[in-house]
Amino acid sequence: MNAKNIEKIQERLEIATRKWWFYLLFVLMQLIPSFTSKGYDPSKMGEIIGIILQNAIVSSLEALYPIFKIIPIILVALIVLRRRGGSRWFNIYVGTSYVLFAFLQHVAITEEYGLSIVLSNLIMLIVVAAFWFWDVFAQKNDFVPVEQPRWKHLVIISLAFLAFWYPLNPYTFTPDFNPIYIFTNVAGLTFCMMTPVYLAILILHYPRINMATLRVTGLAGIIIAFYNILLNFLMYPELLWWNGVLHIPLLMTSGSALSLKKRI
Repeated sequence: MNAKNIEKIQERLEIATRKWWFYLLFVLMQLIPSFTSKGYDPSKMGEIIGIILQNAIVSSLEALYPIFKIIPIILVALIVLRRRGGSRWFNIYVGTSYVLFAFLQHVAITEEYGLSIVLSNLIMLIVVAAFWFWDVFAQKNDFVPVEQPRWKHLVIISLAFLAFWYPLNPYTFTPDFNPIYIFTNVAGLTFCMMTPVYLAILILHYPRINMATLRVTGLAGIIIAFYNILLNFLMYPELLWWNGVLHIPLLMTSGSALSLKKRI
């Protein structure tokens, strides 16, 4: 694919991701029913989604958690140090991450329902992954330092770090600021905790970024943040209030991403 064709596709993506119907498509995507190999009563749709998320494949991969904490730290360091190829490797890793989030967080195998998939979220995250992989070719994410207000650096970095740390006791769901979680917990393999990190990188390098990728990632973030705010603060506030607090970075960084306009 030559440079002219790449630029033409990029322009179309940027135009499409500004249209009202593109946002509507993402909202309508949420109506796609979940799949289970043993079937289920459609009236139990919400219950099925909860069962799948609670029993998702990611919960059985504890041995891999540190790997997906250390790699992002290395990639962010490469960006900060302005190493050649840092942005391309970052794009590849983030795209791969969203593919993993799609399948590891939204697929489960249970005795009652068999193979079960939250198809709406899985499809949405595959779309997000495709936009990140696209920038490997488009190369719009140019992570050269951009002058930003200091308060913006402080707020965005703090939100991203809190999400990446994810200081929550996995058994009691209460605050637990054990520093070992920075390197060992499940956050590195979760959409809700890593998306604030990825969006923070884009926001802090705006406008030298791929705006289409920023918008799509922010849109998915807003949708899933809404579900989590509803679950943590309105449905189970006594148990999950702190988990709700830890999803605020997703809400804020996603909202910030969608508020940015294309600027030369």
